[in-house]
Amino acid sequence: MTRILGCFLLISMAMFADVSGKWSGSFEATGPDGQTKSGTAFLVLKQSSDAITGTAGPNEDQQFSIKSGKIDGDKITLEVAVDDGAVLKFDLTLSGGHIKGDVKGGKDGEKMTAKLDVTAVR
Repeated sequence: MTRILGCFLLISMAMFADVSGKWSGSFEATGPDGQTKSGTAFLVLKQSSDAITGTAGPNEDQQFSIKSGKIDGDKITLEVAVDDGAVLKFDLTLSGGHIKGDVKGGKDGEKMTAKLDVTAVR
């Protein structure tokens, strides 16, 4: 019985993981021409139940608002509108202290994909 209770507690904690805070790491983008460009990523997230708000950008000084965001277990989805009118869609996973996954976006028929990997800023 103690083992079952312990497992339930661990599962409950994982289901209610709070990703609020600052996250920084890498952003590896592939443009429509196939060229890859490495950069930095910085997210400021605020979680309330399963909704996520906040900002995302290349660094702490250059941030764009999260239009919509949601967490379901360890899966995170975000939509971020950047200055040039493009919308970036994030399909991420919270795993081992990292938030990582795929980012897709486009503007004027040009598509971009990227890999994101960020960790919490201490």
